[in-house]
Amino acid sequence: MGITFLDPTHESSSTEFKPAPRLVSLEGATVAIISNGKKNTKPFFDFVEKELKDRQGVAEVVRLTKSNYSAPVEAELLAEAEKWQAIISGMGD
Repeated sequence: MGITFLDPTHESSSTEFKPAPRLVSLEGATVAIISNGKKNTKPFFDFVEKELKDRQGVAEVVRLTKSNYSAPVEAELLAEAEKWQAIISGMGD
């Protein structure tokens, strides 16, 4: 009996994209934090949000949670991305 290797990558194909220009500053920016929904992301992102506001002058932090921690972020969430100057995506366990 042989060993079976599984490919852990998501089945959908990625499309080429051009990254957004690097921000000079976060001062006055709106930053979105997208969580994978696992319980330990909350305390971590609470800290990140406080640091962004207190130390970087971020005006607003938008908190979002994916519906499935193992799948890519939903198109509906990303459709809102034009409203934000930066996005942080993270996970926790």
